[in-house]
Amino acid sequence: MNYRIIDKETYYRKGVYRHFTEDCKCSVSMTARVDVTDLVKQSKETGTKFYINFLYLLCKVLNSRDDYKMAYFWQTDELICYDVINPTQYVFHEDTETCTPVYSYYTPDYAEFYKNAVADVEAAKNTREYLLDSANHPNWFDASYVSWLSYDSLNVELPDGYIYLAPIINWGKYREENGRLMMPLTVRLNHAVADGFLVANVYRLLEKEIAGFCG
Repeated sequence: MNYRIIDKETYYRKGVYRHFTEDCKCSVSMTARVDVTDLVKQSKETGTKFYINFLYLLCKVLNSRDDYKMAYFWQTDELICYDVINPTQYVFHEDTETCTPVYSYYTPDYAEFYKNAVADVEAAKNTREYLLDSANHPNWFDASYVSWLSYDSLNVELPDGYIYLAPIINWGKYREENGRLMMPLTVRLNHAVADGFLVANVYRLLEKEIAGFCG
């Protein structure tokens, strides 16, 4: 885990950061549909898991820009940027109707990421413990698949005044709309380090990554 300390006096969002960490502590969240038609097709043709393929592209997008890799150390009042952020994915157990967090590591190497992420999921199926350990996984972001519903809106609430800068990403079932497979995706970021442009940019970058991944 490597990171660098951001000089808050020269930070390009200095005024915005101060306002949304002192005057109005809040987050910004958007839900929009992503066209995953080609990614679903690619996954079926290659015999790979759509879920893991999407998770890989999501990680690639969030690691492509410093704004998505920020964190706040309240102990020292430091704003930092991690070199890499990794996904906390989840395994749902049908028998107990509970989830187990799965800490996977992101690597730009698709084959390596895919192999490891699949192995992480399989290993988590053997336990029914929650096993959330955020203290020892500071540079992980929440990546949660709501597999039971193709929803229209989702909002994640955090305690008032709590400066949590890591992305929280949720997505649901894709459904056919006008001949295309559209999937709801919710992106939550802290307003101190992200505005509407940066949230919307996640969707724009995902579209490009999906297109490139599918050739």
